[in-house]
Amino acid sequence: MWTEHRPKWTYILISINILVFLLQRVTRIWPYLAFTPALATFYPWTILTSIFLHVEFNHLLFNMFALFLFGTALEGRINNKPFITLFLFSGLLGNIGYYLTTNNSLIPVLGASGSIYGVIGTLAILEPFRLVYFYGMVPLPMILTATFWAIADFYGLFIPSRIAHGAHLLGMLIGVITGLYLRRIE
Repeated sequence: MWTEHRPKWTYILISINILVFLLQRVTRIWPYLAFTPALATFYPWTILTSIFLHVEFNHLLFNMFALFLFGTALEGRINNKPFITLFLFSGLLGNIGYYLTTNNSLIPVLGASGSIYGVIGTLAILEPFRLVYFYGMVPLPMILTATFWAIADFYGLFIPSRIAHGAHLLGMLIGVITGLYLRRIE
């Protein structure tokens, strides 16, 4: 059985994302940190650094709000080291999901969404009946909320947008696999 742990990495990650966002606003460094599939062999570090970039303030705000809500819940349950490992691994593989599904390999991907979807996927497996307010209005079990988001992202793969649906989906898949593993060893 898992014991309660004090979240640490959730707050550190939120702080890093805010600091990097402020750095983005005062410098032109972001193109060297964003993951652009066509340039991945020239800038391999961007598969990781892009997780900490955000397009605009609302993008940062919504991602950090989701990270706070779901991250503190999950990190409090699974402990710090597995949490940060899941976050980074989901983000890295989420970027590969973007690489595999993008229609234009010259468009960079920015944001922590793949990582956050990994957190959501794990939490949906470990605490499927945790109530979540879907889009802030409708109380639904975590598993149903995650399923709706996954379905929406799957359909989003076929509709041109600025959203990295492939990153969301692969990040969530990594989270689900992690959740199944952790549930098995509980």
